[in-house]
Amino acid sequence: MREQAREQQFSLVWKRDLNDVFADVAPYYDRANYVASLGMWNRFLNSFMSVIELHPGQRVLDVCAGTNAIGIALLKREPTLEVHAMDRSAAMQDVGQQRAKARGLRIRSVIGDVHELPFPDNHFDVVTIQYASRHLRIKRVSEEVLRVLKPGGSFYHGDMLRPGNPVVEKLYYAYLRFCLAMTGFLFRSSPAALNCKKYFIDALQMFYSVEELSDMLREVGYRDVTAKTVFAGMIGFHRAIKP
Repeated sequence: MREQAREQQFSLVWKRDLNDVFADVAPYYDRANYVASLGMWNRFLNSFMSVIELHPGQRVLDVCAGTNAIGIALLKREPTLEVHAMDRSAAMQDVGQQRAKARGLRIRSVIGDVHELPFPDNHFDVVTIQYASRHLRIKRVSEEVLRVLKPGGSFYHGDMLRPGNPVVEKLYYAYLRFCLAMTGFLFRSSPAALNCKKYFIDALQMFYSVEELSDMLREVGYRDVTAKTVFAGMIGFHRAIKP
């Protein structure tokens, strides 16, 4: 029911507007997140990385890879990985490829719709996604991830979530409204990005709490679903295993 409601509410924004938004924000995406998080952006990345288990030579897919923050962090930790990045935004991946090459790292890039992953069954040891699920039919993406994972492979999910505490939730949205206005002004965002400020709050309000997302992953077919939260449930990191 939640997925149906989200798609009905946001399908036009997802199909029509988000490409323009991310094309605009790509050059300053990482700086804007650093400012909006009050300098804690790298701490959030490190928290997500702390739940990811890696082994030499594994094949990894980073879904909605954006500017390749995850792929770069993975390769810095384990240089023998074969890392693939997929994103719908060519502009974001252009920035991501520049960032990887500047560090002497190779990340294979695919531009396309992550709801239909162009990879064979049982292909990846690890799949990651971070800070993108609110803009997706995440149940469908989770099913595709399950398909391309090898048996025993791990899916790692990190995103802003809907806090379970209603007081925290109200404060959270108020701060996010301030952040969106501030970063839009500081980085001179385009009309496409500015017009989506309300959408970003609405999408979070209709998204999952940490427990609800865990339940959805189990429903899709994952086992051993575990979660770690920070900031009173405002951000959550999940690990789920393919049977």
